[in-house]
Amino acid sequence: MSIRTIVQGDEVDDYPLLPPEAARGTALRVTEVGEGVLHEPCRTITEFDTPELHTLIDDMFATMAVAEGVGLAANQVGVDLRLFVYDLTHAEVRHVGHVLNPVVVIEEEAGTEESEEGCLSVPGPGAELFRGSRATVTGVDVYGEPVTITGEGYFARCLQHETDHLGGRLYIDLISKRERKRVLADMSDLREEVLERRTELAAELGKAAPTYPDAPPAR
Repeated sequence: MSIRTIVQGDEVDDYPLLPPEAARGTALRVTEVGEGVLHEPCRTITEFDTPELHTLIDDMFATMAVAEGVGLAANQVGVDLRLFVYDLTHAEVRHVGHVLNPVVVIEEEAGTEESEEGCLSVPGPGAELFRGSRATVTGVDVYGEPVTITGEGYFARCLQHETDHLGGRLYIDLISKRERKRVLADMSDLREEVLERRTELAAELGKAAPTYPDAPPAR
């Protein structure tokens, strides 16, 4: 069965493996747990269709590709604006797009499901976490036009995860203290390997690799 591709909520044909935004963009350093920008609510975007916003979205797609992510929030590249991008495949459908000033509504009647969740800002490990099985995000696109995106399963999880980021909340804030401690210990063990992989993939994509500190920030 062929994969369908939906970009900004609309089905498209012949979409490239590397989104055009990622091809144009620069790979940036992904902020890590402990950095202040990840732990405070982001600012609402009030100006649209600016060169700075277009460049930010391009750079976020490039960063997400190099880091092998499926979603990325603006504060994960150090920018405290309410914006996330995504590129993931679920149930034979590839979903690609961006949302500014997102508001998420979880459809409670759809129930919840437990699955492992990870985060580019917590490089390496993951943890089991319950999320709503179906969620809808409303917001606007880079031009300020309304956007409504509905996801189920893995895609719904991504929409909830990225919107949480913009409120200053990481997935490890939703798990037990014991499990959080385990995740952070695993991150210390796996971080170097993950960052080496990002450097390798940047080269494969023809991008300059971002520079990371030798050690993550204090947590």
